[in-house]
Amino acid sequence: MMLPCEVAVKILIPPTRAAIAKELIMRHGLKQAEAARLLGVSQPAISLYNRRMRGKAINLEDDLEIRKLIVEFADNLARKSFSQRDYILRFCEICKKARAKKLLCKMHKSLDSSFDVDNCDFCAEALKCL
Repeated sequence: MMLPCEVAVKILIPPTRAAIAKELIMRHGLKQAEAARLLGVSQPAISLYNRRMRGKAINLEDDLEIRKLIVEFADNLARKSFSQRDYILRFCEICKKARAKKLLCKMHKSLDSSFDVDNCDFCAEALKCL
């Protein structure tokens, strides 16, 4: 049985980083190496995100609420106005929003055939207490 957080690590974190990297490079004019340093990943990872060879499991930019969170995240990161705590909390906010909107359910099913998408409300219920 695969935990929702395991699904997020495989399916949500790479596209989130890819979308943030895109914002940092396109809107803020950063080089790949600088975007990589700010995100805590390698420059080759940023290159793979840009070429859509990594981080393409789901398109977060189609959801306006999540897109807004990504833009705000990139803006704060580019201004270097994030503490480590803020970075983690904001990243978690994006994850919680995606889970609450059930954006990971279909991918969860593809990774774990025993997962019952129709009768699951774990993410919505678990996030109420966070």
